[in-house]
Amino acid sequence: MQWISLVSIWIIPLLIGFILIYSVWKKVPAYETFVEGGKEGIKIAVSIIPFLVGMLVAITVFRASGALDFFVQFLRPMLDWLGVPSEVVPLALIRPISGNAALGLMSDILSVHHPDSYIGRLASTIQGSTDTTLYVLTVYFGAVGIKKMGDALKVGLLADLVGIAAAIIIVSLMFGK
Repeated sequence: MQWISLVSIWIIPLLIGFILIYSVWKKVPAYETFVEGGKEGIKIAVSIIPFLVGMLVAITVFRASGALDFFVQFLRPMLDWLGVPSEVVPLALIRPISGNAALGLMSDILSVHHPDSYIGRLASTIQGSTDTTLYVLTVYFGAVGIKKMGDALKVGLLADLVGIAAAIIIVSLMFGK
């Protein structure tokens, strides 16, 4: 255990030192290259702001309008039949869109239900088994100017669906309801 602590303390300084030594050996101006990368990073950050604002507004409207609650209530009979608690559905729907919104929902779920409860474990597993697909596509594809993202969207959402299904099955098998 002490070895892991020692590695975690020294890994970043050693990595930075290695990069600096390697850049001197390859005769690359490390500081100037770093500054140029920073300039490009700022340009990209500014260019993706409209995409982020649009996505955050859409999430807020979806939740505040009651559409999310209506959708969950609509699905409740099927969810009860499948044995899926309706409390985790908003998390499963929001997680592919926004990590921060999903983290807020996750905190709400864990404050109402204990983290060691079935719902708490299921919500935690869903949070860890899925990705922020729409966020990733919006930010990264928008940053590089890719307009056609249909196939990537389909595959990403399918991966999220598989992650949600696997979370439900595995948590049900391991912890029961």
